[in-house]
Amino acid sequence: MPTATAIDTLRPKLAAIGQDHLVAFAVSLSGADLDHLLAQLEALDLDALPGLIEQYVTTKPEPHLPADIQPAPYYPNDPAAEFRPWDETHFRTIGEDLLRAGKVACFTVAGGQGTRLGYDGPKGCYPAGAVTGKSLFQFFAEAIAKTGQKYGTTPPWYIMTSPLNHDATVAFFKEHDNFGLDGVMFFPQGVMPSFDMKTGRVLMTDAHTLATNPDGHGGSLKALHVSGALDDMRRRGVEHLSYFQVDNPIVKVADPVFLGLHAAAPDSSAEMSSKMLAKAYPEEKLGMFCVADGTLQIIEYSDLPMDRQRERLADGRLRFLAGSPAIHILSVAFIDKLNSDPRFALPYHRAEKKVPCIDCESGKPVTPDTPNAVKLERFVFDAMPMAERSIVYEANREDEFAPIKNAEGSDSPATSRDIQTARAARWLESQGQTVPHDADGKCLCTIELSPTTAIEATDLASTTGRKLEPGAELVI
Repeated sequence: MPTATAIDTLRPKLAAIGQDHLVAFAVSLSGADLDHLLAQLEALDLDALPGLIEQYVTTKPEPHLPADIQPAPYYPNDPAAEFRPWDETHFRTIGEDLLRAGKVACFTVAGGQGTRLGYDGPKGCYPAGAVTGKSLFQFFAEAIAKTGQKYGTTPPWYIMTSPLNHDATVAFFKEHDNFGLDGVMFFPQGVMPSFDMKTGRVLMTDAHTLATNPDGHGGSLKALHVSGALDDMRRRGVEHLSYFQVDNPIVKVADPVFLGLHAAAPDSSAEMSSKMLAKAYPEEKLGMFCVADGTLQIIEYSDLPMDRQRERLADGRLRFLAGSPAIHILSVAFIDKLNSDPRFALPYHRAEKKVPCIDCESGKPVTPDTPNAVKLERFVFDAMPMAERSIVYEANREDEFAPIKNAEGSDSPATSRDIQTARAARWLESQGQTVPHDADGKCLCTIELSPTTAIEATDLASTTGRKLEPGAELVI
């Protein structure tokens, strides 16, 4: 159907839901601009828009805090912990068997840009190495390759980009020959229209472009389906997906112990499992794993009263200890259920933002001084209560968490380099290597440990013996 005719067909459908302003300037468009407008309009779920607008835009949902909130149970990182001992060797064996059988894939959510870091490009391309400055993507690629070397089967890797950085990400991997990996698949996440806060009308950035925003990390589950990634996993025999975000260079990309707990712990349905970090202090801005009204879920740090977050147990540990670093394992079957059964649709979350747009009467640009728009997004952790039985496993913060989020201060490139060095020093010392430290215990070297050398401390058994001098910069 010619584009202009298709626009005319859409016009009454848009008018019926109060969105016909989206084609107000169509008569003045032609060629690529008209085609672009039509493609965006056809991507809208027109039947769902009125309900979304009524529920989230023109009505502001009131935050609801469950009446009964308890700390979530979790498997401690130390399997000999008195409050919940468990058999690490047993579950490690199960996870390693899954890796050897090719039943595990890796999934990186990488839609962000490096803007907050002063970096012009996809965040995954940001130089993260403590010495070499290798990119975040290279860290993950090397860890995946090392996993394949250890277990005989290299997990396929799925990378969700955004419309903003997709082409640049694909080009970066092409430039680096996929870092030597086969089985890398890229796909962009979906977008949602941005809505006028008062009227619920979809905003436009110009006469042929709807204002949109990424649909959140929860949108990754839909993107896996519509991109064909789930079909690709099934063809490969993949049953479990190791989910992690792009900002943490030392994440365990496919942790065999975590995989084993997910697949075989008696209180797991093997649908969705999560890692937690012990909060460093009550005010740390991490969502918290809780059992709320009998259901395991994450409650945002801004929603739980601070006096509750400061509660402590008799042994001094925080009562609400389990913070979320957004590391999960999801089964392929569970992701498929979330996409195919309407009862398991993830909810949306509302955010009020300033969105530049045009006045749809005059076409003149509008630059708002205060929030004028509602953006809707989904969060992946909202899938957790939909699993029959979901478990939480404590990650070792010092070994697994060195995020790069801010240009300076906490979670910055500088703190990440320090954590990378401290981890490398600790692993080397565990294998008998002597490492120089100052009086406060800080390593006097800068050490970058390549995942091709080690993804666990025991992988370093054959690399010790060199003399480490204070002030040295080492790549191992």
